[in-house]
Amino acid sequence: MKPYQQVPIQDCGDRLIPIPLEHFAVVSPHPYQVLGAPYGDRSPHFLRQQVLDKLFRAQALLQQQNPGWRIQLFDAYRPVAVQQFMVNHTFRQIAAEHGADPDKLDDLSYEQRQAIQNQVYQFWASPSDDPATPPPHSTGAALDITLTHAAGGAVDMGSPIDEPSVRSFPNHFANSADPTQQAAHQNRQRLYQAMAQAGFCQHPNEWWHFSYGDQLWAWQCRKPTAIYGRI
Repeated sequence: MKPYQQVPIQDCGDRLIPIPLEHFAVVSPHPYQVLGAPYGDRSPHFLRQQVLDKLFRAQALLQQQNPGWRIQLFDAYRPVAVQQFMVNHTFRQIAAEHGADPDKLDDLSYEQRQAIQNQVYQFWASPSDDPATPPPHSTGAALDITLTHAAGGAVDMGSPIDEPSVRSFPNHFANSADPTQQAAHQNRQRLYQAMAQAGFCQHPNEWWHFSYGDQLWAWQCRKPTAIYGRI
């Protein structure tokens, strides 16, 4: 159990509603759907009402300093089944990078399996079915985002979303003397500042992950309870 999962939940009953995608840039096709993630009749482009209101506020704040820039949606609502699918996918991906045959994962030693799992869960929340410990995205309160510039192209953030490495840490490039990496850090700061001013908290290991109202948000902001549970 991660520390934030000990925060109690008192769901406020806020609705899960579709994001009006015409107001934001959107990664399309959706990367997890392309992989075959089992969304069923749900969509990844849903958020709780208050979270969506704050996302609009964040984009307005971003554009005050960077006219024409937009928040680009990568992922938002994620059923627990999708969380499990992506955890399994990432495990296979990392195992292959370590030289393991993805079709023979049962042959991994206990030590190898633990090492890979540790790397997976550094970035992915456990796909828990327990209502007391929901994955953040399964509450409708978390989203993965990046930026586009005024010409519509992707802004360089230094590493891609979902990369399971230290480059994903929000301040990884903060002290870099490399001009390109320093520019990427400044872009991450632009995203962070707009989201933080709108009321979001950032995942400590992921520059792209922000949430409002879930357990991680409550833990980071020292709130006594989370206002969103699994939905």
